[in-house]
Formats: sequence, C-alpha cells, structure tokens
Amino acid sequence: MAALGIIAFYVAYKLPTGSSFVLERRLTTVATMTVVATAIGVATVLFHTVTANRILTPSIMGLDALYLALQTASVFFLGIVVVNPVAQYLVVLASMVGFALLLFNTMLVRLNRSVTMMVLVGVLLGGLFRGLSSFMQRLLDPEAFVVLSDRFFADFTGTKPGLLGISAALVAGSVAWVWRSRRELDVVALGRDLAIGLGVDHRRASLVHLVLVALLVGTSTALVGPTMFFGLLVAHLTYRLAGTYRHAVTVPAVALAGTITLVGGQLLFERILGFEGSLSMVVEFVGGLTFIMLLLRSARAGRPA
Repeated sequence: MAALGIIAFYVAYKLPTGSSFVLERRLTTVATMTVVATAIGVATVLFHTVTANRILTPSIMGLDALYLALQTASVFFLGIVVVNPVAQYLVVLASMVGFALLLFNTMLVRLNRSVTMMVLVGVLLGGLFRGLSSFMQRLLDPEAFVVLSDRFFADFTGTKPGLLGISAALVAGSVAWVWRSRRELDVVALGRDLAIGLGVDHRRASLVHLVLVALLVGTSTALVGPTMFFGLLVAHLTYRLAGTYRHAVTVPAVALAGTITLVGGQLLFERILGFEGSLSMVVEFVGGLTFIMLLLRSARAGRPA
C-alpha cells in the first residue's frame, strides 16, 4: 500500500493538465525504478544467503568495477562519447554476466573452491579493473572525462522503453525462479553443513543462485548504471521491518522497500525540495554509511555479520 501510494503521488504531483508527454515520462521513470529496485534488492538478499554474510554486496565480486572499466575503455580506445543505447546495453549485460560465469565456473566448478574464496578472487579482480580504469582516466582529455563521469552514476530518468521491457522480462524471470526455490534458499541460509545434512546440494544451489545474482545486477547496471550500496541499504531495511529471514517474506518485501526508497527519494529530492543532481549519489552515500555502521557493529560484537 505504501509503494502504490508513493507511486501514485509521484505520478500525479503537479502533473500538467493534458500533458501526455510528462505523464509518459513519469510512468517510465517509475517503471525503471521498480525494475532496478527489484533486481538489486533481490540480488543482494540472494548474495547474503549464499555467502552467509550480510555486510557484503554483489558488487564486491567486481561487477561494478567491470562496468566502469568498460565505459572508460570505450572512450579511451574508441573515442566514443555518445554510443547506441541498445549496443551499450547488450555489451554491458553480456560482459558482466560472462565475467561472472567465468569466475563461478573457474572457482566453484573447476578448482572446487569455496564461495568465500570465489568472493576474495572477485575482490582482487575488482581492484584490478578499478586500477586500469583510473589509469586510462588520467590519460583522457578533460572534455571526454566530464562526459565519461556522467556514466559512473545511475540515471533513472533517461531509460529507453524498449530496453526497459527487456530488463523487466529478465528480472521477472529471475525473480520467478527465486520464488520457486524460496524453501531451498531457507535451508541454504542455515549454512553449508546443515543444508547438506538436510538433503540440499549446497554447491549446486549456490552456483545457480549466484548466476541469478549476476544476471540481476548485470541487467540493472546495463539499464541505469552502477548502484553499489543501494542493495545493502534496502536489504537491511527489509530485515528490520520484516523481522524474519524467510525468503517468502524478504524477496517481495525487499522489492517493495527498494521501490519506496527510490520513488520516494526521487519525489523528495526533485519535486518537493527542488534539488538538481543525481538521486543515486544520495542513495549511495546513505548506503555507504549503512555499510560502515554494519562493520562497526560487527566489530563491536566481536563476530562476523
């Protein structure tokens, strides 16, 4: 009810009479935020379940760093400042999902390593991508760098309807799979040993759902750009409000909490306060503070999150 109320208020607030263009743009923005909130929120909850650590985000595997490296390399090597949105979407999505599949297959299947080791390798690769991006950015001319820097923050208002439809279909299919396996995920969340003892193939379940995490994060990033700490923010908001870690509750709840956060934030930031700028910067700032507070609380308790 809260999500529907905020969406309705966002669409109707100071809507010019007879302006179909403004109405269409607001509906597209709301749909974009809903798709992104669902994708990132569900991906973060899945990642917490598989890794058994609730202070991590999927971006720690280097996915966001790969996106930044791709954007920087396109400008550095090809001199591309304005690219075809469809081509950019497909390249980013294919690259992020392909990188994740290669990482998962190498660490979890071929080398038979743990999920923790896979995450650590992802952190190292993410650092490599960030270092390469930083090096190329220092060699760019100022004009190209200014244009490039706009791509480093999520933009919820300029989405193409065709790309939004593809993204919505991918996210809906992924969430449907998650909902189907919600009871298995409840067992996986108990830990590797207990899950195996209860008859769940923990390695297979972890691999399948990590692939879904990569697909959800890749779809969201290709659509609007990187959102590093947003998932962590809405996931912990959901855990607090829901009072349970059962996926039958947290999966739909995190999608709704994310939608309320994005649409409500955009309404407050743009319409009521009249600020100009990127909402994603504010969301990432608050999400970063949440991450720091979780680390401090974990350290004070003397145990992992």
